[in-house]
Amino acid sequence: MDFINVALPKGRLGEKVYAMFEQSGFECPSIKENNRKLIFENAEKGVRYFWVKPSDVAIYVERGAADIGVAGKDIILEYSPDVYELLDLDIGKCRMAVAAKKGFKDDTSRTLKVATKFSNIAAKYYGEKCRDIDIIHLNGSIEIAPILGLSDVIVDIVETGKTLLENDLMPYETIVPISARLISNKSSYKFKQDKIDLITKCLSEIVRNK
Repeated sequence: MDFINVALPKGRLGEKVYAMFEQSGFECPSIKENNRKLIFENAEKGVRYFWVKPSDVAIYVERGAADIGVAGKDIILEYSPDVYELLDLDIGKCRMAVAAKKGFKDDTSRTLKVATKFSNIAAKYYGEKCRDIDIIHLNGSIEIAPILGLSDVIVDIVETGKTLLENDLMPYETIVPISARLISNKSSYKFKQDKIDLITKCLSEIVRNK
């Protein structure tokens, strides 16, 4: 049996993504069982699912451990994996934004200190503005950086903006809208194109009819 291996992001987004695959006719009942298994397959449908950390989905797909997967546009922009982007699933919607303390004014006469875990996105964004920046790469609790004076601004994902407001910060500029994307390994797409195209077509119907 020639399976299509699908990397799903762990968490709420992954559950929504799986629901779309299920609705498309590529269900795998064992994935809903309460156990610690990581790989689930439905031989009849020819699909094999596995859960991975959201930021790792693109790596599994790029390196061929997964034929297809679902990754946020933020991950795709940050890491530029060598994959095909097949479909915007129109879920997991948020935006990449610049945020700072209320009343912030950018003093262009000095280097702007930017705290972020999305260093490449930040560098490209400010590079296009010809703005001189100092990137401070952090992995968590980025909102603290401007409060403690570590940075002037942060570049981060903003969903509702509630966390920013609670920390007396506010979004100033939107860099790019973010949503979940279906991606494919390039070699897999060549050899399993019919099946991948069928899955993409079924998912696009669901997106269209939402």
